[in-house]
This record gives sequence, structure tokens and C-alpha cells, in this order.
Amino acid sequence: MLRVPANELDPLATQPHYLGPLLTRALADALHAGRASGAVRVLGSFDLGRTLGEATIVRDGWEWHGQHFPWPDGLKDRTVYFWDGTAFAPLQRYTDALIKLVPTDWGTPTFEIDGIKMLVSAQISPYADAQRKVALVQPRGKQVLDTCGGLGYFAACCLADGAAQVQSYEKNADVLWLRRHNPWSPDPDDRATGGRLRLTHADVALAIGELPDQSFDAVLHDPPRFGIAGELYAQTFYDQLARLLRMNGRLFHYTGSPNRKTSGRDVPTEVARRLAKSGFATERALDGVYAVKSTHPTRT
Repeated sequence: MLRVPANELDPLATQPHYLGPLLTRALADALHAGRASGAVRVLGSFDLGRTLGEATIVRDGWEWHGQHFPWPDGLKDRTVYFWDGTAFAPLQRYTDALIKLVPTDWGTPTFEIDGIKMLVSAQISPYADAQRKVALVQPRGKQVLDTCGGLGYFAACCLADGAAQVQSYEKNADVLWLRRHNPWSPDPDDRATGGRLRLTHADVALAIGELPDQSFDAVLHDPPRFGIAGELYAQTFYDQLARLLRMNGRLFHYTGSPNRKTSGRDVPTEVARRLAKSGFATERALDGVYAVKSTHPTRT
């Protein structure tokens, strides 16, 4: 049985998902337009595009799933709102940085940290982008390590593709809070997952040393950019990934191409070289590096 750190049961990672309505400015405008036109019902998605539902217009507000809500006013673009019990509040938090859920034209939201978008959304849905990356590691029937869970789209795609088990880490408590309010994020306690998702509130750079040798068949590594998480691009971390993977295990490492235009630095090539030193055969794929464990790490 896979051994994981004790803080797997941290309440930040196990609290239940929010089940109330989620509003954007466009949906709020549709509710107001329905009221102005004398409509009794307004059709729309109250879970960011996952399903369609109806709101019933009443004299002093609107009703959804048997709950009564006041008219939403003053909602801003590029913001998702949830019902906090007294009002519709933006899905954002500020601890060390402003972390915010952001709607997209695809329905599936992305998120930002201090205004920097963490997931692609301009040309492709964040969920569809996760699907094509997960497909590279072929998760069906496999034990998968998801190093930097974020909103959980990698994990969700692995579960949908039939992964035997997904061990996911996320170190930021505010990101975990966003996950609990995002209907596109997988819920570890959902019966549909069959207990196949373990979500741990921890820094994977520290927790990885506690995991047993050759305990995974595939790794999805989507770290923050090098400038703020250099330890997740280090040779020692890649050696740990090689230790955890069984022979011929697959890895996808998101890199993007940061600073290439300004400094000429080629992060994907640097990553590929370090992974090769750790025993991986590598190739460029999508916006990162695809690798297969082929030998044991080269020690220096």
C-alpha cells in the first residue's frame, strides 16, 4: 500500500465541495434581463458550464434548487462569485498573494496569482489542455503522481481515463480553497472517484522523500515558473522522480518558455538535460517535456 505523509488528512484538503450557485457578470446580466422582460424562469449554467439549470424569478429575487437569493448587483468581469451565506462574494483570497478563480469562454475556469494566469485559456479550454497532456502518460490502470495539483484538472483527467490511483499534492491553502468551490475540480470524497484520489496539503519538494521507491507508473509535473519554484526544477528533485518511477514509467513536465525572448534562456532544454541525467529519455512535447524512465540516475 502506498505510504503518504500524515497530513494527507489535513482538513484543508478534505473539506466538502461548495454546492451553491456560481455567478459571473454575464449570468447576473441574464438574470436581470429575465426580470426586466417579465420572464418566470431563466435558463443558464450555475456551475461554470458543467450543467444547464433554471432559476425562477420571484418578486424580491430569484430561486435556484429551492434556495432564495437576492438580485446580484455590481458584479465585475473576469470574476467568479459564490454565495457566502449573506451575499455574493468574489472567489478570491489574499494571504501572501491575490489568488483568484477566473472565468473563461470555455466554461472551465483558470486561476491567477497576483494577476498571472496559471493555466492556458486563450486558444484552448484549461480542461482540454489537461486532457492532451494527461494522454501522454497513458494513466489507465496506473499509479499516478500529480506533483503540483492546482485546480486538479490533471487529476480529474486521470480519473476519467481510468487511473488506478492518483496521489496529488498542493502546498497553497488558498488554492485548495478555490478547488473546493470549483465544480471542475475533482472531490476526493466523491463516491464517483471510488477513493482513487488522494489529495495532500503539502509541499511536494519536501514530501517526495517520504514516498517509497518505484511506487508510481506515471508522473505529471506542472510546477510554478522557475523563478519562484526553482527547487522543483532541480537535479535532486528529478532524481527523486526517477527513484519513484518504475522502469519505463512516463512523465510530462510543463515548462512553458519563460524569459526566452528577453534573456534567451531555454528552460525546456535545461529541463531535458537534467532529466536525461536522472535516467530519462526525453523529447519536447506540447508546452513542456515528455520523458520515459530508461535507466537509473547518473550519479556524480
